[in-house]
Amino acid sequence: MNVVDWSRGLTEMTLAFHILFATVGVGIPIFISIAELIGIRKKDPHYSLMARRWTRGFVITVAVGVVTGTCIGLQLSLLWPEFMRFAGNVISLPLFLETFAFFFEAIFLGIYLYTWNRFSNPYYHWLLTLPIVVGSSASALFITMVNAFMNTPQGFKLENGKLVNLDPLAAMFNPATPSKVAHVLSSAYVTAAFLLAMIAAFSMLRGRDNDYYKKSIRLNMITGLILAAATIWMGDASAVFLAEEQPEKLAAGEWHFETGSEVPLIIGGRLNPDTLEITGAIHIPWALSILATHSPGGTVVGLNDFPQDLWPPLYVHYLFDAMVGIGFYLFAVPALFLLMAAAKRWNPYNRWMLGGILAGGPLSLFAIELGWFYAEVGRQPWILRGYMRVSDAATTNPNVGVTFFLFAALYLLLGIVCLLILGRLFRNKPAELELEQRRIIL
Repeated sequence: MNVVDWSRGLTEMTLAFHILFATVGVGIPIFISIAELIGIRKKDPHYSLMARRWTRGFVITVAVGVVTGTCIGLQLSLLWPEFMRFAGNVISLPLFLETFAFFFEAIFLGIYLYTWNRFSNPYYHWLLTLPIVVGSSASALFITMVNAFMNTPQGFKLENGKLVNLDPLAAMFNPATPSKVAHVLSSAYVTAAFLLAMIAAFSMLRGRDNDYYKKSIRLNMITGLILAAATIWMGDASAVFLAEEQPEKLAAGEWHFETGSEVPLIIGGRLNPDTLEITGAIHIPWALSILATHSPGGTVVGLNDFPQDLWPPLYVHYLFDAMVGIGFYLFAVPALFLLMAAAKRWNPYNRWMLGGILAGGPLSLFAIELGWFYAEVGRQPWILRGYMRVSDAATTNPNVGVTFFLFAALYLLLGIVCLLILGRLFRNKPAELELEQRRIIL
């Protein structure tokens, strides 16, 4: 492996690890806020306890997210110095605002943690969740703007190999920003819903069948259905954007080579890299044209319209298929759960349903990983589309390989410590015991 490969590997590993904690950090606060509000309005101690317990776990994941986020900022400068030298002045504003959003969130999170039962009016404490939600979502907003800029760069002019006439606001609000930000936020929220439901489903499968876990599952399935539908809708908007602004990425993800109309959608299959012949795939007539243009007769640009050295790696097809498949699974599970609950003929908390909810947790995180890999690998060979290739942006330092293994050890340690702390935090204090203790105190 050369220096570029080591640099890409280290960046991919860092992002793959960080995105798990970043997703939790963005998604969980809104559920803490919803649970506490319901607890106050209904005077229901179960929902109030949900907010308390979720906050404890959230704080641990935020701490790990801070470390890995710092690693990403460090690696941008150390591993990709030419990119930062070339485009750093344009993207410095959203990078600064992302840091500011995190501090904004952290300040109010600290106040929120230490002011339980300190207000005579409980709504005052609930109001503290709002800046936490805003800060966490704003953090995702600003960092996604940077990624969007790398896909559709604007807000500058190129003269003699340098960027001039810089307009940071135009760079932030580039064509990729609306669809990418909306998809990132909605997918983070739906992932949080399934992670929280997964914990409750796991507890019920272990025999803890009580109202606390049932209410948690019901709350997260209701919100999960809405958010999964929103994520599918945002995914549709992303496909339209790709068809217009990054047709080579969409074509690679769908193994679409010849420009044409009434294009079918290809699911699965095998591709012969020499002949580009596809075998064993499912073809859905007109579906890609509908996805890309909202018209069955719409024209979709094929990969053969681009030089082959500018093609993204064609394995992104499998990333795209798996991500979309999981997205529909995350929609189907809460839809089935709520249908069973509404019909009142079946028990929505049966073992099969709980198993489906349990699987939704890791699958939602896997979909997040697939989505980010598709987003980043699908932009190859560009680090800044149309202006700078990945191979031209990397460091020339020969010691990146050693650094890769050092960071791998760090992430392994962080992951183990995080799991151990979360386990010890809740293992000996199940929700029903904590609820009973609170009743005795009160």
